[in-house]
Amino acid sequence: MTITTIKELIPVLQTAIGPVILISGIGLLLLTMTNRLSRVIDRSRELLDEADKLFGVDRARIDREIDVLWRRARYVRSAIMLAVASCLGAATLIILLFLTSLLQIDVPLLASIVFIVSMVSLIGSLIFFLFDVNLTLSALHIEFEGHRKKS
Repeated sequence: MTITTIKELIPVLQTAIGPVILISGIGLLLLTMTNRLSRVIDRSRELLDEADKLFGVDRARIDREIDVLWRRARYVRSAIMLAVASCLGAATLIILLFLTSLLQIDVPLLASIVFIVSMVSLIGSLIFFLFDVNLTLSALHIEFEGHRKKS
């Protein structure tokens, strides 16, 4: 069946709404993740400036915190990359849905695989995001240790 009227196009558009909503949600997730990455980078720069002026125990504490921030940055980068992959998968799925209708091809297995890969990427992204959140507490604990020693 070739699409020749708007009435025939409407079901295809309705089917494509799900991946479009997914792209919107991932966009908000990416905004959050890039903000976290920016904060990690800013905090790392502050600590590196501070570390240049310190020696001994204080320097070791800052070095530990910088190590945690480095791991956090890697986790957030991985989360961002997987979220982008998920978004690309959803966009590919939309195109695939339209092509199957326009070109009269039936590729349910391919559409299923694209969707599954997109969802697995999203799950991986969220797992890395959770790792980052947990490491945030580790960095905060190291900072608390430094304040306790000064008191």
